[in-house]
Amino acid sequence: MTEPLETLTADLLSAARRAGADAADAIAIGASSVSIDVRAGRLEQAERSESIEIGLRVLMGRRQACVSASDTRPETLAAMAERAVAMAREAPEDPHAGLADPGQIARGLTAEALELFDPAPEPSPTALEEDARRAESAALAVPGVSLVQSAGSGYGVQQVHLAATNGFSGGYLRSSRGLSCVAITGEGTKMERDYFGDSRIFQKDLMSPEEIGRIAGERAVARSGARKPPTGSFPVLYDERISSGLIGHLLSAINGSTIARGSGWLRDALGQEVLPRGLSLREDPHRRRVSASRPFDAEGLATAPRDWVRDGVLQGWVLDLATARKLGTESTANAMRGTSSPPAPGTTNITLTEGHQSRDDLIRDMGRGLLVTSLLGASINATTGDYSRGASGFWVENGTIAYPVNECTIAGNLRDMLRRIIPANDARHHLSTVVPSLLVDGVTVAGG
Repeated sequence: MTEPLETLTADLLSAARRAGADAADAIAIGASSVSIDVRAGRLEQAERSESIEIGLRVLMGRRQACVSASDTRPETLAAMAERAVAMAREAPEDPHAGLADPGQIARGLTAEALELFDPAPEPSPTALEEDARRAESAALAVPGVSLVQSAGSGYGVQQVHLAATNGFSGGYLRSSRGLSCVAITGEGTKMERDYFGDSRIFQKDLMSPEEIGRIAGERAVARSGARKPPTGSFPVLYDERISSGLIGHLLSAINGSTIARGSGWLRDALGQEVLPRGLSLREDPHRRRVSASRPFDAEGLATAPRDWVRDGVLQGWVLDLATARKLGTESTANAMRGTSSPPAPGTTNITLTEGHQSRDDLIRDMGRGLLVTSLLGASINATTGDYSRGASGFWVENGTIAYPVNECTIAGNLRDMLRRIIPANDARHHLSTVVPSLLVDGVTVAGG
């Protein structure tokens, strides 16, 4: 029987000490999942997986190395530690590598108040299959849907435990429940598809299969007859389902790894306006029933809410310990990591200030332009912020949706675009990234 994750991380640390490591941290991730896919009313695929992954980082002075494995036998732990120490001795010195000081680490924190785990019984494969069938049936019932490419239902549990030789030890348990559907309209070269899905921690919060299938079907049918839009400079409305990507580019530009390298198109923007006045971008790792919430980061520091942008003005960089040391400041407790690599900065739950207008209001006000509902590919210049992406969605004329479009490109400069955004009020508040539809004026559209 597999040992508890807390025991595994403690054993890894003990093995690292015996191998001669000056310091070390260890992470263990246990996961189980079951997924069901149906197609044409029949079971297409059923899959169940269970796994344990372990990772060890050792430090020899300011030299570090990481190793990982899925084998938890004692002899494997010993071999991991010996290999990691040997690798660290040969690694280049990194003056910024190192664990948190004992006085920095979080103590006595638990994830119980965050409600990251649904204590209800795991749904049976039969129940998951029935949900997928119901979603498929609902999509097929939408007039104009020719077939459903897939309908899938799944459930998963993940347990994480982190420990280090500085005295930190902590972990938490997460559950997830998801349902999705991909519908198709038309045939041959005139085929168009779209999707909808929902994912929650608690089963009782999940949208009904009928609603998920209906929305997927209606989205697909709305795309029937898509063609290229005109070329020129137009207002572009990023639909709520993809608008978080625009904010994601901002977060990437203020990531400590980018700033520590001296690159990034916002490297000189601290204390300057990067969004319109009145808008803030807030991270809150402690939101209840949200999948990215966590009480501590991947280096054992206590997490806390903070504004990355306040009233339009950039407040700081997203930092872990190493990038903070390089920049001569303090970590923001934003370290992320897997089992095979050292920590790196990243964000959890992000919320952008919503506006007062609905998406329909913004469509009306934009007059003539492009509503984007899907993005593909990306060409982003990390130094200048020049931006270009493939897009599809709907063309707007006289403030109303005129026809669906595809095979077009939108382009601009992110720094300029973000300072012109106008948010709607349609964000979904159960997501980890809460960003409404965003209207941006003067974006270059390349179509037919």
